[in-house]
Amino acid sequence: MSHNILDLKKQFLEYLEIEKGRSLKTINNYDRYLIRFFEFAKIKGPEDINDDNVREFRLWLNRQFSNVEKRETLKKKTQNYYLIALRVFLKYLVKRDISSLAPDKIELAKVPERSIDLISSDELIRLMDAPDTKDIKGLRDKAILELLFSTGLRVSELCSLNIDIDLKKDEMPIRGKGEKVRVVFLSQEAKDAVAEYLRNRKDMEEPLFISPGQNGGKRLDPRSIQRIVKHYAIKAGITKNVTPHVIRHSFATDLLQNGADLRSVQMMLGHSSITTTQIYTHITDKQLRDVHKKFHNRRS
Repeated sequence: MSHNILDLKKQFLEYLEIEKGRSLKTINNYDRYLIRFFEFAKIKGPEDINDDNVREFRLWLNRQFSNVEKRETLKKKTQNYYLIALRVFLKYLVKRDISSLAPDKIELAKVPERSIDLISSDELIRLMDAPDTKDIKGLRDKAILELLFSTGLRVSELCSLNIDIDLKKDEMPIRGKGEKVRVVFLSQEAKDAVAEYLRNRKDMEEPLFISPGQNGGKRLDPRSIQRIVKHYAIKAGITKNVTPHVIRHSFATDLLQNGADLRSVQMMLGHSSITTTQIYTHITDKQLRDVHKKFHNRRS
């Protein structure tokens, strides 16, 4: 029995949405990655996918420019997105007993170990103290910074918050990637900053963080939050490129350096795999540093 590849792709994407609960963004990305491969290799049916055209596609991806002027080719991580989408699609075909290339034939490109941008404790304190809290904008920005560090929220998660946040509790649920709900925790500094900001709000808008406006403010988007963080990093005299994600890194490393276990940090960050969280261990393993300091090169 022959199968049209576009019909199978449509059914696969519906499967991801309905049965696997993947976000629309993920589904749209998978659609784009698969279409690119199908068009490149002129795939008409699942039986057309083979080692040769996958290898040729990988070579083609590896030679594509992400920045023509700088002659920069696609990063290995970006190339892997295409391969992951194809591998998941092939697993779906196996599930339906449709013959094609075996999913385990798709090997991902080796990527360099991910580096983490961090700021020092002193720089973090200066960043938190940078907003001028004499006006509503400064109060808002102080609340943003304190919430980011207290909770480790992704910037998109921060933007989604509404004014119904319960400051009587030390925790709150947040819906993160893949529509998964987790619990994040509020420090007293974060609760105080948000409470003071809300006390001074005069509008009735639903979003927690809004831009000033005569007819009611507009919910801040991730790009706006990034600009705010960068502004205060410069004001605090920090020369590094500070982003909301750098504050999230600081949240994770602070927990690990103070003795939190990796699994707990994984849950608080909302990582689906502990492998993602393990990138922090090589810079936060205080015990190993202490052992090295105590026993290495003890010359008499």
